[in-house]
Amino acid sequence: MSSTVGIVSPGYMGGALAQVLMARGVRVVTTLAGRGERSRRLAAEAGLLVLDELADVVAASDVVLSVVPPGSAHAVAVGIAEAANATGGTPPVFAELNAVSPTTLLGIQQVIESAGMDFVDGSISGHPPTVRPGTRIHLCGPARDVVAALPWDPDVAICDMGHSVGRASALKMCSASVYKGLQALEIVAMLTARRLGILDEVIEELGHGVPRNATKDVLGNVVMAATKSDRFTTEMGEVARTHGDAGFGGELFDAVEGIYAAVADGLLAREKPEDVAQMTSEAASLVDRLLPPKPVTVQP
Repeated sequence: MSSTVGIVSPGYMGGALAQVLMARGVRVVTTLAGRGERSRRLAAEAGLLVLDELADVVAASDVVLSVVPPGSAHAVAVGIAEAANATGGTPPVFAELNAVSPTTLLGIQQVIESAGMDFVDGSISGHPPTVRPGTRIHLCGPARDVVAALPWDPDVAICDMGHSVGRASALKMCSASVYKGLQALEIVAMLTARRLGILDEVIEELGHGVPRNATKDVLGNVVMAATKSDRFTTEMGEVARTHGDAGFGGELFDAVEGIYAAVADGLLAREKPEDVAQMTSEAASLVDRLLPPKPVTVQP
């Protein structure tokens, strides 16, 4: 008998994972309760079966994949656990696929297992599989094979990290500290170069360090990071917690969190990741939109 998979929630990544599974005959359900217009549009584009409430998703699913912003991960897990307790019957396997620290993960695991649900620690790397190839999902925990057995191939590579819960989330935190830390450095470099009047020259110079079209890559990294800066802010808080718990560099990522928090108040943060490819503005215009416009001071 084929599995039913619940996706919470059908955003940029969650909707793409749903499309991969549905293309191979998996029944995928979600709910839009409490979600905004963008989630509704993405769910419609993905062709997801939308149920009324989270409890309906939990009751209908054999596996639930949590793919939400890091700051929402614990609250979503609580809601799913409450739904499982209220629904009764055999609860679904729960896969935590969010960018959270091992410490945060432990709290989520306790919530989920208190509702009698099997818990899988997972982390996603790469772009949504409908956007660019190379998506990878790392899985660990006793029930990981249930998630791994879903028909992901060839769009999503599954990486088995073993029995011990916490390894997949730790990997995400360490790799994200490099990827998103470098993006934060690019943001600061672009802002400073713009203020000093050498933006084009800096973009050209950075181009000598990458094999592809440098202007597109550097600006693309900065613009894409800006559209996700609200989520990256909370993710860097989780990264800082991870490094701090390990005794290395938590303060560094507190600063990176602050960079993304500043960008999250900017104009580019109002754009959507799926719309980035349509942006054709010149470099100076894009960089000027990273931060909020300066207030105009009216002289008396």
